[in-house]
Amino acid sequence: MNSTAPNPSPKAPPPPEGDTLYAVRQKVYVRAVTGLFANWRWALVWFTQIVFYGLPWLQWNDRQAVLFHLTERKFYIFGWVFWPQDVFFLAILLIISAYALFFFTAIAGRLWCGYACPQTVYTEIFMWIEEKIEGDRNKRMKLDKAPMSPRKLGIKAAKYGAWGAVALWTGFTFVGYFSPMSELLASVATLGFGPWEMFWILFYGAFTYLFAGVMREQVCKYMCPYARFQAVMFDPDTLVITYDEGRGEPRGARRKGVDSATAGKGDCVDCGICVQVCPTGIDIRNGLQYECIGCAACIDACDQVMDKVGYPRGLIRYSTENAIKRGWGTKEIIGHVFRPRTLVYGTVLIAICVAFVWGLATRDPLRVDIIRDRASLGREVAGGMIENVYRLQVMNMTEVPRNFVFDVKGINGIQIAGDHRVAVEAAATQAVTLQVLVPYDAGKPGANEIVFEIHPEDDPSLKLFEKTTFLFPR
Repeated sequence: MNSTAPNPSPKAPPPPEGDTLYAVRQKVYVRAVTGLFANWRWALVWFTQIVFYGLPWLQWNDRQAVLFHLTERKFYIFGWVFWPQDVFFLAILLIISAYALFFFTAIAGRLWCGYACPQTVYTEIFMWIEEKIEGDRNKRMKLDKAPMSPRKLGIKAAKYGAWGAVALWTGFTFVGYFSPMSELLASVATLGFGPWEMFWILFYGAFTYLFAGVMREQVCKYMCPYARFQAVMFDPDTLVITYDEGRGEPRGARRKGVDSATAGKGDCVDCGICVQVCPTGIDIRNGLQYECIGCAACIDACDQVMDKVGYPRGLIRYSTENAIKRGWGTKEIIGHVFRPRTLVYGTVLIAICVAFVWGLATRDPLRVDIIRDRASLGREVAGGMIENVYRLQVMNMTEVPRNFVFDVKGINGIQIAGDHRVAVEAAATQAVTLQVLVPYDAGKPGANEIVFEIHPEDDPSLKLFEKTTFLFPR
């Protein structure tokens, strides 16, 4: 009897390389670059940070110029005081921001990402600190590969300490927009911050450190939604950073001063500096990619290389898809900036901005909420009069104390019992109770419409009218 041994079960084939859900991060060592667009980026860094760090220290009318006081439920922005009832202004501001994003993206791509986004701004600041402490790109790479030593430990500690100081100061400043800066400063010596103040200082500071110092390009590549839906707002006439493949290929090294045609190559010398200066580590020569934040660092780098080898600038430049295909110059590109999409965005944006400014300019300096006292409905009182009681919440939306005068109309013989004046402090609210009297036979049973008239004693021409109802017993 013949017997055969069972065949061993075959081994499962190894999974294909690269078949993973997450790519292991390769640290990006960004090379410093100078040039026109680098200067613009740093100008925006200085502008945004002077505004951010400086505004909480400005004073206006003996108070903080910009303060979103959550405890008092009032927002102070220079001469304006906004109350919870003004939330529609915030909604309009958000709409303006959205349309501005659509408008500028349709014209010139990711301008926000490349120049003004907080992630870009703070990453620039943190990279500048890193370069000053650890050195240029080559020195940083060499330092990271070196074994741990007292020198390396000291350099890393100095860098992380500087990052931490900037991050904590950023968190402190952020909280200073919501709690008065004078109170925060008084709490520094004793660390007597409130629990929410301490939480937000540490929370905002920690995420500033994490995003700008540690994660950097990971935020733009994997966390920011704008990178994913930017293509919806692009069209063939949108200005984007492009590599002129027709001029640059075939790329390759050559001696300085050698003409491209003589060398049988394009203008790209394949130096790789455009990749080294990219904060997200992409190669712009591979075409437009969602990781590109539009910072134009590669343009500055490439222009400098072109100057050194004696070739014209603009191998990498701001251009459009149509311009590259059809060989358009600057004049044709500018002519296609004003196209139906941008005209619609621009018109809507201007209209909303005008409405927003008009709303602020014509905003009433007085607001009154009227509630009838339901505990004492219409009742008969001495003298054959019917009385209704009203509770009024008077909001003085100016920053000067004012006396307000009340009057009421709508029914013959209607009057306010007692004093009909109230003093309200600057940017404050004051509750007042008014007894309104009407002759017994002056109205029909049930609800009758009446109108309260309120005006400042020092400016009778400024009047506010509020409708309500007066109840007669049936």
